[in-house]
Amino acid sequence: MIYRIEDLPIVAKEVIALAKSKTIWIFEGEMGVGKTTLIKAICKELGVKTSVQSPTFSIVNEYLTDSGKTIFHFDFYRLKNETEALDFGIEEYFDSGNICLLEWAEKIESLLPEDCFLIRIALNVDNELARNLNVS
Repeated sequence: MIYRIEDLPIVAKEVIALAKSKTIWIFEGEMGVGKTTLIKAICKELGVKTSVQSPTFSIVNEYLTDSGKTIFHFDFYRLKNETEALDFGIEEYFDSGNICLLEWAEKIESLLPEDCFLIRIALNVDNELARNLNVS
């Protein structure tokens, strides 16, 4: 799917529908491609009313939806190794049943559950304002 920033509300709805009951969502893409921007749109669609920002320095942000559900947003970019993720209890987050949105998940690859929802974002070569989105 190819999308532009103005398409984000529609794209967010489609991504949510495609995820079905999966709770671990991995966002892959180069730095600056729009992972956090898509996550903001998804959180808004899921009912998060507070500000959604990349947890680059805190590693994890917690958001509450208007229906009382919790969403966890991770950014593993700054992790030096997987032990750091284990130290802050990544497995408990994954086992919580809450949606976990992961950026830079390749930093903790061996800790990831098998049944993750993968969202790949890339720049569109024909239009620098558009993005290519693939899910699996």
